[in-house]
Amino acid sequence: MALLEVDDVVVRFGGVTAVNRARFSADRGVITGLIGPNGAGKTTCFNVITGLQKPTKGRVRYRDRDVTGWPVHRRARHGVGRTFQRLEAFGSLSVRDNVRVAQEIHGGPLAWFGGRRGAVSVEMLLDRVGITEYADERADSIPTGTARLLELARCLASDPQLLLLDEPSSGLDETETDAFGELLVELAAEGCSILMVEHDMDLVMSVCHDIHVLDFGEIIASGAPADIRTNPDVQRAYLGYAEGDGDLDGDTGVIPAVEEVV
Repeated sequence: MALLEVDDVVVRFGGVTAVNRARFSADRGVITGLIGPNGAGKTTCFNVITGLQKPTKGRVRYRDRDVTGWPVHRRARHGVGRTFQRLEAFGSLSVRDNVRVAQEIHGGPLAWFGGRRGAVSVEMLLDRVGITEYADERADSIPTGTARLLELARCLASDPQLLLLDEPSSGLDETETDAFGELLVELAAEGCSILMVEHDMDLVMSVCHDIHVLDFGEIIASGAPADIRTNPDVQRAYLGYAEGDGDLDGDTGVIPAVEEVV
């Protein structure tokens, strides 16, 4: 059952159409991928879902309610959480205090943990994402990959039902990415729905239940990882070749994480 539905969304910036009649959904309790080349409109779609960007046309439904006109804070109160491409931590605060602030802003120690929603301490959240050893360090002094995990911990502190992750593996090494993927699978199994924008195809193909592919603002393919991997339209959009020349496996399937224009 769909927790989120994006229905014929159009976003125009002057004469530029960043998103063109995009229609996709994210089901409850699974990981859904939203992928595409740089500049395809993925982050713009995230901005529409969270209320940062008003669509020119179309609507967003969340938990069977039309939330298109809702402001950002109202969506957040109803369980929409998000991380960003640009790191948003408070650099002068410690890692621990960053998570504590996020918890206090959202009204208390409720978060996903161990298959239930209940009282969760800051220390438990730090441990959950694997950054306890950095708890007392300033956020602006930790490695980029660790900062990504800090953003995830802060987001989990808000008790999200829908978690939007924008380039979450950027800065992680291979071992860290594998552990991160396992954590996402655990969160989904506990009932947290995840929509992920990601360029690391190995990660996307290994953890996502469904994948939607954007190119020039339009959805060109939707389906299971096995179908997306061999889809000729997806291959052309990403790598410039047609069916039979290869697929999105291995080294050629890892698209460099370059910041999107829109």
